[in-house]
Amino acid sequence: MKGLKVSLVVLFVIGIVSFTTSTKEFIVNVDKSTVSWKGFKPGGDHSGVISIKEGSLVMNGNQIVTGSFEILMNTIVVKDLEAGSDYNKKLTTHLKGSDFFDVVQFPLAKFEISGSELLNGKTKVKGFLTIKDIRKEISFLADIKTSDSGKLVLESETFKINRSDFNVKYKSPSFYENLKDKFIYDDFEITVKIVSE
Repeated sequence: MKGLKVSLVVLFVIGIVSFTTSTKEFIVNVDKSTVSWKGFKPGGDHSGVISIKEGSLVMNGNQIVTGSFEILMNTIVVKDLEAGSDYNKKLTTHLKGSDFFDVVQFPLAKFEISGSELLNGKTKVKGFLTIKDIRKEISFLADIKTSDSGKLVLESETFKINRSDFNVKYKSPSFYENLKDKFIYDDFEITVKIVSE
C-alpha cells in the first residue's frame, strides 16, 4: 500500500512537471493586435477599432490555457465615417462619454481567459469580460495559428456582446420605453485579432 501511494505521488508530480514544461507564454504585440467593433441602429450602423494596452496568452500545445489582455477604452476610433469630419468627432466623443463607455472613470476594459476547448477545428475561447467594472462570462470561436517565425496569431470569429449587461444605457430598449425608431440595438459585434511579439 505504501509503495502504491508513493507511485501515485510520483505520477502526479511528473504530470505537473510535464504540463508546466509544455506550456509557453506569448506576449501580445499591441501594435499588430486590435479589437474591432460594430454597433447597430434602425437603418444604419457604425464601426471602428479599439487598441490593446498589454496582454499575454499561455498555450499548452495548440490549446489556450490562460491569459488576459487589457483594452484602452479612450482609443475608440470610428472607421466608417470620414476621419476628422465633424460627425466623426462628435460620435467619437459621445462614445467616450458617460452615455456610453465613460472612459475617464473606466479607462480600461479587460478580458481574462479561463480556458478553451477544440470544436470542429476551431477553438472555443472562454473567459470573463470586464467593461465599466462589470464582469461577465463570455465565449467566442477563434482560429489559432503559429507562423513560421514562431509568432502566435489568434483571430476570432465575429461575436456579439450585449451592452446592457455592462450598464451602457444610451437609447437602450432594455432601459427605456417608447423610443420608437430612435433606439440603438443592445447587441454589438466584436472581432479580436491577437498577434504575439
